[in-house]
Amino acid sequence: MWDLLKPSERNLRYWQLAVLVTLLLAWQLASRNSQYAFFIGEPIKVAGRIWSWFMPFGFGESGLFPEGLPGRADIYRHLGVTLLETVLAFGLGTVLGLVFGLWLALAPTAAAILDPYVKAANSMPRVILAPIFALWFGLGIWSKVALAVTLVFFIVFFNVYQGVKEVSPVVLANARMLGASQRQLLRTVYLPSATSWVFSSLHTSVGLAFVGAVVGEYLGSARGVGYLILQAEGTFDVNTVFAGIVVLTVFALLLDGLVVRIEKRLMKWQPRQGETEKL
Repeated sequence: MWDLLKPSERNLRYWQLAVLVTLLLAWQLASRNSQYAFFIGEPIKVAGRIWSWFMPFGFGESGLFPEGLPGRADIYRHLGVTLLETVLAFGLGTVLGLVFGLWLALAPTAAAILDPYVKAANSMPRVILAPIFALWFGLGIWSKVALAVTLVFFIVFFNVYQGVKEVSPVVLANARMLGASQRQLLRTVYLPSATSWVFSSLHTSVGLAFVGAVVGEYLGSARGVGYLILQAEGTFDVNTVFAGIVVLTVFALLLDGLVVRIEKRLMKWQPRQGETEKL
């Protein structure tokens, strides 16, 4: 009986669900105190707020939702803007990080020259660039995309750079001995070596793409989930703030799940942990 209660591969989902339920119950109990509820919100009202955004019918007459909240048409418009900014930033940042990571990893002279500038750019708090991007690109989506790209780029860049640098010299020597050209080495040795590093960085980059988009909306925007959260903070509506956070988290997990599926499809050649242990 005790073995059935111990975490295992078969009941892992149940344990994860139990943790979530426990946290929600603790939150609900704490929110019964009106003073605490003002700061931490109430999970039932947060869930109701999300329901009123996405479901065809809601609980508006029950008094759970104050006037002025975004309706279904509004939330889809705001969410669409944030998702578009996130996907564009994620794609552009990944491509740029991959290209520049490969280039500097395969060009030691250029890497040596640009090394202090790359480190300086990575050390810079990129959030301070948001007003500059707003000046350059305006208050539309591209200023948010530019900010988010700067967050995604360096994560992918350093992982690709390190992945290429760690290619086995023996593998390279054998490939050159067999007459492989530089283009063939790039396609058959360098890229496969960097692929696992790229996907490792993409899981982090998903969250950073959302961070860049939302922070950009905070600092200057008239649309987006970040804008809705900012408006709710201005009226001390903590339930709407948490509702926006939950919505962003869910879509970040969905995007990360898409990355996982692509990773599994492209990394079939890589043995799984369980298979490695068996060998």
